[in-house]
Amino acid sequence: MNTINRLLFTKIDNSPLLIFRIFFGILVALECFGAIATGWVKRTLIDPQFTFNFIGFDWLQPLPGWGMYAYFIVMGTLGVGIALGYKYRLSIISFTVLWTGVYLMQKSSYNNHYYLLVLISTFMCFFPANNNYAVDAKNNEAIRKNEMYSYVKWIIVLQLFIVYTYASVAKLYGDWFDLGIIKILMASKADYYIIGDLLQHPWVHHIVGVFGILFDLLIVPALLWKPTRKIAFYISIFFHLFNSIVFQIGIFPYLSLAFTVFFFEPKTIQKIFFKNKKTYIKQYTTAPSFKNMVLLLGSIYFIIQVCLPVRHHLIKDDVLWTEEGHRLSWRMMLRSRVGKIKFQVVNHTTNNESIVKIDEYLTNKQHRRIAAYPDFIWQFAQHLKREYAEKGEDISVYAKNSKVSINGKPFRAFINPKVDLAHAEWNYLWHNEWIYPSDKKE
Repeated sequence: MNTINRLLFTKIDNSPLLIFRIFFGILVALECFGAIATGWVKRTLIDPQFTFNFIGFDWLQPLPGWGMYAYFIVMGTLGVGIALGYKYRLSIISFTVLWTGVYLMQKSSYNNHYYLLVLISTFMCFFPANNNYAVDAKNNEAIRKNEMYSYVKWIIVLQLFIVYTYASVAKLYGDWFDLGIIKILMASKADYYIIGDLLQHPWVHHIVGVFGILFDLLIVPALLWKPTRKIAFYISIFFHLFNSIVFQIGIFPYLSLAFTVFFFEPKTIQKIFFKNKKTYIKQYTTAPSFKNMVLLLGSIYFIIQVCLPVRHHLIKDDVLWTEEGHRLSWRMMLRSRVGKIKFQVVNHTTNNESIVKIDEYLTNKQHRRIAAYPDFIWQFAQHLKREYAEKGEDISVYAKNSKVSINGKPFRAFINPKVDLAHAEWNYLWHNEWIYPSDKKE
């Protein structure tokens, strides 16, 4: 226990946390204002007639009219408040709640990075990130401090280790080894200025394939070990800038670089960013009164984080085919899915049958998803059921000619056309039997 106390409850200089708060606030503000400027908010939350929310969160819907623009303006403003350390606790808690709401109310733009931002924002609600170089600390000397408990650093490090390690392990499968998925990912970048042609070369695909696995597997240990820290940092800069330019994934590459401040010595951070800050000498006195609470909650949280990414092994069939257990598991850039489908509505009230005109319901962005993902298919059937129920009509919905191609492979039958999806239950934890098995013969 003394070892744990010293590892987690030693007081260390808080310079890494302070500069991370500033970077974090700036980045989330840019993410929110950028989402408006690039049209992401319009395409994802305003244009659709309805959104494909996380199942179970149907009550969480976008605000009507221009409401989502105001929503993102508020979040961006809260990001500025976080960076400045102005009413920090209110700013970070409010941002976390609002961002989590956006994350749960739509899946058309699902991204593991959005999930990571939910987790990190939640951590920041509890971290003393406004104890210095913040408006709050300037206005209230009582909270001004130069130290923090070391568990703050190790929570971030462990979370990153889980993310990167699972991302590396997930790449250890056939379509990554034979470079098939990498070729598909790069093919869509062929029109990029200067680098487009370069990204199509097989030797580039080989480098990306090997480097992607090794970087994710080794970057956290390399940053932790002082002899390799600087070179690991320079490699991180190259890796994340490459991802930013090629894959255009928002703030995540820069947030990942911001995390590296927790791996450097506080003195190094202080010399660069806080030259006038008084250095706190690392020391251990006694564990705080809330030690047991930190250990309990931390243990529960990280057990969940370790288990979630492997839950698909307990679910029938291959996650690459069924998608069951894919989300919240750090399975990043592993597959390309294309689907075909027709929805047949059988109206038991009028005794009519019809094929749904999907374009009348979905945006182009949603249309690209609807046929390839089983939860989207089920949710659309539920939407049709509710629509007809409002007119007093009872219907059944069937997925006809449902086929999916994964990573450029031939299309195969996906959804059982004999199952009434309007009345089928969604299995949250286990396999949904109306998804055809991956080894089904045509």
